Amino acid sequence: MNKTDHHAQRLPGVPLALGAAVLFGASTPVSKLLIGYVDPWLLAGILYVGAGVGLAAVHWGRQLFRLENSEAPLQRADLPWLAAVVLFGGMLGPLFLMFGLSLTTAASGSLLLNLEGLATMAIAWIVFREHVDRWLLLGAAAILCGAVLLSWNGQALQLDAGGLLIALACLCWGIDNNLTRKLSSADPVQIAMIKGLVAGISNFALAWVAGAAMPSAGLIFSGALVGFLGIGVSLVMFMLGLRYLGTARTGAYFSLAPFIGAALSLVMFDETLTLQFVIAGLLMGFGLWLHLREQHDHWHSHDAMEHEHVHTHDEHHQHAHDGPVTEPHSHLHRHEPLRHKHPHYPDLHHRHSHG
Repeated sequence: MNKTDHHAQRLPGVPLALGAAVLFGASTPVSKLLIGYVDPWLLAGILYVGAGVGLAAVHWGRQLFRLENSEAPLQRADLPWLAAVVLFGGMLGPLFLMFGLSLTTAASGSLLLNLEGLATMAIAWIVFREHVDRWLLLGAAAILCGAVLLSWNGQALQLDAGGLLIALACLCWGIDNNLTRKLSSADPVQIAMIKGLVAGISNFALAWVAGAAMPSAGLIFSGALVGFLGIGVSLVMFMLGLRYLGTARTGAYFSLAPFIGAALSLVMFDETLTLQFVIAGLLMGFGLWLHLREQHDHWHSHDAMEHEHVHTHDEHHQHAHDGPVTEPHSHLHRHEPLRHKHPHYPDLHHRHSHG
């Protein structure tokens, strides 16, 4: 196998997934600065509204300034998946988390939040039959162990009512991550914008009706900015990562977010660098290395398929056009049956099962 082709095949999926983890991880300690001044439920709404409004500016700005957008728009068939993503990822997940954190200890809550990555991979593997080899499993286990160690404070884990609610939140986000894959061929900015606006306005309104005090304009703006970068832009990058890597691998890279947030916390809150943190970092680094060394190369068949997404004329897109086209571009196109061998991941064109 050509190593150059193998490494090129990882691009841009791996940098996008890691970028999503960096932005989301960084948003956690920044949100901690706001949580003392803003009701947690209201803050969840502000974060998602910020993501939706910011991405709406990007979405409509492309049209206003007539910037080329080669992404495929949402189709009518995408709407049920979009509704499920908004429900599980934008509304139920944050809602369960906020109530769960109010009923359990911080130690238990931090530890249980690491179940999201495990739920994402388990659902992708068991329900959607996504190929997961031993290196990916071992790497994911190392990253998960690092995240658990990072949040462990030596106390016994108590799965009380709050803990069960947080576990439900992680399950909702695991479902959300897998269902989002169904939409990964469409415009990620448009999808994340809708998710942010619908979920954010809903949670904001519910928190306000429940009696949450309205914060100052400066705090609202700060929370919206954090939401735009840490949730909105991060979600767009996560969806693009799904397009190239599949759910299990993108979720595994995204599991580095707790480590990134903790590392930033050392600087922001002047915390002490501990042996626990160093060991957790080594475990996560080992897990990342195992993912990067994964090689998946075998003969596989592509059935005939018709769909729409942004693409270039590569080995999977050998169709004719009436007149010249720019690369990349998006249109409804048909794939003829094909059998070949090359390095690949469970991306848009490689969602076959394995024995």
